[in-house]
Amino acid sequence: MPIYIENTVDLASAGIKMIVYSPAGWGKTVLCSTAPKPLIISAEKGLLSIKDRAVDFIEITSMEDLGEAYNYVADPETCEYSTVCLDSISDIAEVNLAEKKPLFTDKRQAYGEMADEILALLKEFRKLTHVDVVITAKARHIVNDIGVSSFVPSAPGQVIPEAIPYLFDLMLPIQIGKLDDGTTYRYLQTQPTLKWAAKDRSGLLNPQEEPDLTKLFAKIRGEV
Repeated sequence: MPIYIENTVDLASAGIKMIVYSPAGWGKTVLCSTAPKPLIISAEKGLLSIKDRAVDFIEITSMEDLGEAYNYVADPETCEYSTVCLDSISDIAEVNLAEKKPLFTDKRQAYGEMADEILALLKEFRKLTHVDVVITAKARHIVNDIGVSSFVPSAPGQVIPEAIPYLFDLMLPIQIGKLDDGTTYRYLQTQPTLKWAAKDRSGLLNPQEEPDLTKLFAKIRGEV
């Protein structure tokens, strides 16, 4: 097998891969619409919030639908988009689990099969080099063994939430802040706290970033 020498300078140009998570209604789908030339692969049925933004989407109701959508975006010759948004992995995992449960008497097997397939799917999307990939997820509230509560990306079972932080260079929760006059605003949190898991491997982002993926990607690529 031949060895190919690559350079880390080229990583951002090979596609930014990130996961964004939040409670329902905090703006994940709206955030996807701010990406450069986005295509949303939607399992949430929650696109009404961007009805005036003229964003293309593929609605999926089964894993077969998702496979066909992946085959389309994975081909650089046919994919016309700059950003692929999978909205959301939480709902896609639920779809997968619903398909698996009737196949097993022991439901633990269904959860195991689902986790294996969803993680394999995320890794395939992560490999795409001709597009940026944004994965959205719902937020899950957890309490650890010493009673500390926090939020992490949500999916059925324990395996996927535990694996997600290792799969992406950026893991950013959407947050809602408040100004002195009481006005609220949304932002992307890039640094972890005791309450929210976050990660920025680029090292180029401020602790709070505007929820605009076009600007965020340009900043990571050094275009601004």
